Amino acid sequence: MLDWHGSGMGVMEMSHRGKEFIKIHAEAEADLRELLAVPSNYKVLFLQGGAIAENAIVPMNMLRGHAVADYVNTGEWSKKSIKEAGKYCRVNVAASSEDRSFTYIPARETWVLSADAAYVHICSNETIGGLEYHWVPETGGVPLVADMSSHILSRPVDVAKYGLIYAGAQKNIGPAGLTIVIVRDDLIGKALPITPSAFDYKQQADHDSMLNTPPTYAVYIAGLVFKWLKKQGGMAAIERHNIVKVAVLYDYLDQSGFFVSPVARADRSRMNVPFRLKNESLDGAFLKGAEERGMVELKGHRAVGGMRASIYNAMPIDGVRKLVEYMKEFEAQNA
Repeated sequence: MLDWHGSGMGVMEMSHRGKEFIKIHAEAEADLRELLAVPSNYKVLFLQGGAIAENAIVPMNMLRGHAVADYVNTGEWSKKSIKEAGKYCRVNVAASSEDRSFTYIPARETWVLSADAAYVHICSNETIGGLEYHWVPETGGVPLVADMSSHILSRPVDVAKYGLIYAGAQKNIGPAGLTIVIVRDDLIGKALPITPSAFDYKQQADHDSMLNTPPTYAVYIAGLVFKWLKKQGGMAAIERHNIVKVAVLYDYLDQSGFFVSPVARADRSRMNVPFRLKNESLDGAFLKGAEERGMVELKGHRAVGGMRASIYNAMPIDGVRKLVEYMKEFEAQNA
């Protein structure tokens, strides 16, 4: 914190153009490229603004003369992306699961794509509704764009199947403030004239993500997490661990008559598990008991209510077991 490798400076004090931080930045990018097997014809950018900002930055950079972009609506984060993109182009909602309260991902054969779309956008893991794509949509020659904020680095990704991937760092990577963008070379360089320089992927790529001062400490912590992930065995090992971990909770939910999982089984998220008590009048008591046992942040998002367990990489399997033990105890006392 106070002295990075004998330099006499903490990372927060360093010049982002000094040799010390340049090394930190380069190692972080190299490790991320290794973890996700990022092809050489993709740029890896360390930016700011979170996924919310990318909702605007993506169309600014990716329209490339097109008038329309296709979006798939699978929940609250998709809706935010659609609304923001509508400021820059015509948005075609190619498919939506709003008809069933965002409890499933529409099958690819139901999507109605535009003839001349600039790109097809998905949110590959919806934190609020607990939906996750366990397949990669085929979009022909149209670039696929994915907001992976809430499940990036939880599993392997075939980056070459995407034109662009973006993700806020604050779920599986590090502190809020860093945004990861992975974009194919040929898709940058044609930003809208109104695009601020700091939001132009080509300008940021040409300056190694340092057109403006990057979030240096967030990059440093992300780099440490990348090294930790490599020590765990990389993405294949992390995925195996996450599958085992989340099964503890889903297996209980599936046999319980007291708690309900609303999401279609094929589309369940490994990172975010929404569930409800059949008797919603017990919600307050359930949350109070959980907090007394040291389990917090279980209240569902205000948009959907109920409960939500977020099980990111850093959550140990013992934490999930503790939750299930409490759920069984609560059910036995209140059924």
